[in-house]
Amino acid sequence: MSRRPLPRLAGHGEYAQLDLFRSIPGDIAARDAQDLMSWPFFSLAKSRRTAPITFRMGATWIDVEAVPEHGMATIWDADVLIWAASQLIQARDAGRPTSRLVRTTPHEILAFTQRGTGKASYDRLKAALDRLQSTTVATSIRQDHQRRRHRFSWINEWRELSDGERRVRGIELILPDWFYAGVLDRALILTIDRTYFALTGGLERWLYRLVRKHGGRQPTGWSFDVDHLHLKSGVLSPRRRFAFELRAIVSRQPLPGYTLALEHALGRERLSFAPIPDDTSSLSLRRWRREPADNLP
Repeated sequence: MSRRPLPRLAGHGEYAQLDLFRSIPGDIAARDAQDLMSWPFFSLAKSRRTAPITFRMGATWIDVEAVPEHGMATIWDADVLIWAASQLIQARDAGRPTSRLVRTTPHEILAFTQRGTGKASYDRLKAALDRLQSTTVATSIRQDHQRRRHRFSWINEWRELSDGERRVRGIELILPDWFYAGVLDRALILTIDRTYFALTGGLERWLYRLVRKHGGRQPTGWSFDVDHLHLKSGVLSPRRRFAFELRAIVSRQPLPGYTLALEHALGRERLSFAPIPDDTSSLSLRRWRREPADNLP
């Protein structure tokens, strides 16, 4: 039996002002926003984090604050934003109008991010939406020529949609201007490997996004000072614990499409990474590209 489409709900505020974008069903490419891929915007811990993230590096600063009721949005919650970016780019490339007001079903998000689609998974999705909505971010990124502070939440609002029998049939959410503007700039989006969603650790998820952004498909690879990585991750754990977890990840080699290595030079430890070449015999002929330590002592 076919279902009638849900009617547009009478709205207020942004709901009344924005056109509605209906999500595109089916299998689409996964895209990530570059601004979110290496800076410390999310908690990497599975336990609830309420301690703020305060990050300063040159002209770049980020402040992330959480409320005790929900805790800070996590890197797993950010899968919803990857889904949203993927939807918007797919629509734009197909010539469809886009909007910050998005209507979808929980099943579409859960299937895209490779989660279960039962009640427990839906409850976890609702908790993720609550954290994304209640976490506030203030940043200088893409605000170089503005003196005002740009503060936003990852989701301005969200709500469930129900049919005449009060059964939940969908959700609507409103994306913030800052995220939406970055997504629609072609230079600020990268395609990611869909197996990213199978990564279970917060640090390895963050590392994949950082590696994908900085290493890309450069055959020569890239490298970062471990102290620099510790700072950029925003984690609460001390540097020694961070380095221990990093060595465990290098031992496992879990990142899709990339190889990792730790090297020591001049008393410092660096993480090097490069895309896995088509011809693995040529790997030994390639050198890592180094990134400066961004004025770290």
